[in-house]
Amino acid sequence: MKRRYRIASGLLVFLAVAISALGIVLSHNSDCATAPAVAGDAESMKAIVYRCYGSTDVLEFADIEKPVQADDEVLVKVHAASINPLDWHYMRGTPYFMRLESGLGAPDRTSLGVDFAGTVVAVGENVSKFAVGDAVFGGRSGAFAEYVTVREDRALALKPDNVTFEEAASAPIAAITALQALRDTGRLQSGQKVLINGASGGVGTFAVQIAKSFAAEVTGVCSTRNVEMVRSIGADFVVDYSKENYTESGKRYDLIVDMVGNHSLSANRRVLEPEGRFVIVGGAKGNWLDPLMAPIKALLLSPFVGQEFTMMISKFNQEDLTILANLMRDGKITPVIDRGYDLSEVPEAIRYSEEGHARGKIVINLE
Repeated sequence: MKRRYRIASGLLVFLAVAISALGIVLSHNSDCATAPAVAGDAESMKAIVYRCYGSTDVLEFADIEKPVQADDEVLVKVHAASINPLDWHYMRGTPYFMRLESGLGAPDRTSLGVDFAGTVVAVGENVSKFAVGDAVFGGRSGAFAEYVTVREDRALALKPDNVTFEEAASAPIAAITALQALRDTGRLQSGQKVLINGASGGVGTFAVQIAKSFAAEVTGVCSTRNVEMVRSIGADFVVDYSKENYTESGKRYDLIVDMVGNHSLSANRRVLEPEGRFVIVGGAKGNWLDPLMAPIKALLLSPFVGQEFTMMISKFNQEDLTILANLMRDGKITPVIDRGYDLSEVPEAIRYSEEGHARGKIVINLE
């Protein structure tokens, strides 16, 4: 028994030391590296870059080398981009486990931004889907720049003529997240009742409109100042969370899509149909495990109840971007834009995004 106790104690000590060491490695911030000079024979462009983790103070409006398209890529002149929470998560390197992918100590990729819309100005030899002059939108790391290169078979689609570059740039991450949360994870059907908690945000404004395009009955939850806006984009019912707690309303829903995480899973169970589904899109802020707690609780709860609790992670693909383009072309979804900033003002735009009060999307104009 003493030997087993010593072995068990030793393993626990080793595990504690290993976890502590991993925590130190993940949370370490390296000093900002010096910006490399653009080669004398290379074309340059303006972009937002960061060479270490931290607040918006680490962001630089800098001259970097203009990209050149590969044989299977197109070169896009960016007219507009948009801000997403993903951008400031990468900027800060939080939650820390993200750094296993983005880089330990400092980011592996110094470019920032994902959503963009613009015009194709050059194509690779093997490109057949797009041509010079095409107006396009999509997702690509490094979107806060004057030019991006994108593989023709990745997250890239033609922009509808009746949609502005700013509107198209606001769609990729937020609208794809809303579409996949409702259609794939939530399995929303015509006539079902869906509640969108966080209906006035970037994902929420798209979720309300996409759910209506599915012929669902939509309830949006938002603050007082956004009630009329959420109603104007198609919500059948709007709950002002400062005046009413939807988990105590007595009304039941087939699907709840939650971008806020301000009510417990047990509280949400009360307003879900017996076989209803609860989809977690957003969650708590935090550097360590706080963002994972709700998904972990959902994973543990689902096997023991008739309802389904799950988290979704969106996946970029050309097919869904094309679906969104068609919905925008047909007027079934209209992006809600809160305000716009110039490329040099991305730090200010991200600070505003981090406050969590944006109505719809924040756009970066490069015209």
